[in-house]
Amino acid sequence: MATEREIRRRVRSVKNIQQVTKAQQTISASKMRRAQGAVLASRPYEEKLREVLNDLAPYAEAAEPHPFVVRRPVKAALIVLITTDRGFVGAMNTNMVRAALRQADALPATSWVGVGRKGNAQLRRARLQMVAEFQNLGDRPTSADTGPISALAQEEFLAGRADEVYLGSTRFVTTLRQTPTIRRILPLVPEEEDIDKRPPLQYIFEPDAAGVLAAVLPRLIEISVYQAVLDSIASEHSARLIAMRNATEAASDLIADLTLAANKARQWRITKEMLEIASGAEALGKG
Repeated sequence: MATEREIRRRVRSVKNIQQVTKAQQTISASKMRRAQGAVLASRPYEEKLREVLNDLAPYAEAAEPHPFVVRRPVKAALIVLITTDRGFVGAMNTNMVRAALRQADALPATSWVGVGRKGNAQLRRARLQMVAEFQNLGDRPTSADTGPISALAQEEFLAGRADEVYLGSTRFVTTLRQTPTIRRILPLVPEEEDIDKRPPLQYIFEPDAAGVLAAVLPRLIEISVYQAVLDSIASEHSARLIAMRNATEAASDLIADLTLAANKARQWRITKEMLEIASGAEALGKG
């Protein structure tokens, strides 16, 4: 049985840890609000670009097809995996890597682009083929920071080293819910269900449909990667907030249990001392 002093020392240690988790929770709360605002503000832009792609799809098929919309037999694939640079996010990174590995099992000859230290480390430990690694994008990345990632994905596709390119990131839904998401970004395929719902429209393009597609499609890839990084950052701070809150509550429960154990140890020590005193007094009385 642990002594009272040992239990009290452990209580102080747990209280110190609790102070750290409380501080992390406060920091994550402030960063989370900013990250959520950024991801929610950028989503309509990506959605509007995808609407443009859907509107241009019939004209793109009639004109000379852009390389980004040309399908070919899938002999090799590329997965851009986005994780966090820091830990204390619960199972967020583990779930994301697990979902990406399941997707890779269904693809031939998969290569990887890692974004984030945690995912890069897991990919290296698994000895998977990595094309490039990116990290330290920060909490406020710009499109210039994520531009090299999308440029690399486009280069791999255009060079024929990847017949399909997938983007894996944790999509922010709510503070309590973040969903691992894998979606194909190359070749770009219009969402047929959205096209069917729209009435037929006639557009006049200047210069032409192919020229508009050449300008829009690379930008759509860039904004998709940028949006995925923002989603990952918002999910990271939300997951860390929940993890630190749970850790703080667990520390409070542990402190209560340790305090009770310390009080019991103190009571046992006092009782033992009183018994020893009484036994000594009884022995002196008999003598």
